[in-house]
Amino acid sequence: MAAGEPSDLGVYSFRFLPQKTFQSLSTPQTTSRLRQWSMLGRIEAQAFGFDQTFQTYRKDDFVMAFFKDPNVIPNLKLLSEYSGEWLTLGTEVKKVEAINVPCTQLSMSFFNRLYDEAIVRDNGYIVKCLDSFCDPFLISDELRKDSVGVCYPSTKSHEQTFSYFIVDPIKRHVHVLYHCYGVGEVS
Repeated sequence: MAAGEPSDLGVYSFRFLPQKTFQSLSTPQTTSRLRQWSMLGRIEAQAFGFDQTFQTYRKDDFVMAFFKDPNVIPNLKLLSEYSGEWLTLGTEVKKVEAINVPCTQLSMSFFNRLYDEAIVRDNGYIVKCLDSFCDPFLISDELRKDSVGVCYPSTKSHEQTFSYFIVDPIKRHVHVLYHCYGVGEVS
């Protein structure tokens, strides 16, 4: 058994950390960008703590335990696809799919390619293109052409709906960054 590894590989337990805030999402510059990309009011970041050493090879157990935890279910926010109101999970999760995203990018220069490939203008606006259809989706700008796919938590699949879990194994925190596609706040 490795040092620091729990003696039994039991289920993770989580606790909601409502005192943890994400000031970067509320700066005037960020809210302006979120508004222009129709994401304002539709993006949320939350923090949860956990009780065991995080092991990457146990990511599926970690995510399943997260969605089944009694401290997560009443606190994890998501948008109703019908009313557009914030709700909590409030349902039993039976299957999860977790994809490990490598952390090889350590600076924001990763996003420079949006400018280099003429997807975003210098003022931050997405470059428009002629409308075309790809399956059921309308492609009306350059960004919708290097889409990545769909993750939890919407029953309606959309390429701009996502949830990322950022795990800090030292502090034993998991930050959830969530966005649900739709029309955001305009004023």
